[in-house]
Amino acid sequence: MKNKILLIFLFFITLILIINLIRTISLREIDDVTPNIPCKQADLEKSDILFIIPKFENKSISENKNWCDYILSLNKTLGMHGVYHSYNEFGYPRTQEYLDEGIKIFEDCFGFKPEFFKAPQLNITEENKILIKTNMKFIGKSDQLFTKVYHCSDTGYFSNKLMGWI
Repeated sequence: MKNKILLIFLFFITLILIINLIRTISLREIDDVTPNIPCKQADLEKSDILFIIPKFENKSISENKNWCDYILSLNKTLGMHGVYHSYNEFGYPRTQEYLDEGIKIFEDCFGFKPEFFKAPQLNITEENKILIKTNMKFIGKSDQLFTKVYHCSDTGYFSNKLMGWI
């Protein structure tokens, strides 16, 4: 019995170490990038993928060309993080027109359409997942396990500082 418990313990320790190693060498992401949410320069710089909110608090990112140019100057991969980033935004049925609004704002800002999409709060219905997948690559909950994900407002499940360590 003791050996069985020890083997289970060693298995979980090994699994945690492997996941941590994968997270260390994987790309880093930052969510909630928009002109209306403060974002530390260091967090933007250490991230490989920036997930952009096209229209936060009813303000379109494309109206702020200086911000758009600044984000482009960082030379990062950009993805779309919802359209409005409202609570449970993609937990309700959405149409192609709804998604197209966000894609157009994104394109007006950066000059290209987003290739990646992540739902706010990672909550999305199966129907909306199909809608997203016909337009861009869907990033879901399972992707988060192997990726360090920061938040501009530092409001994720774990603080950005802790996320840097784990």
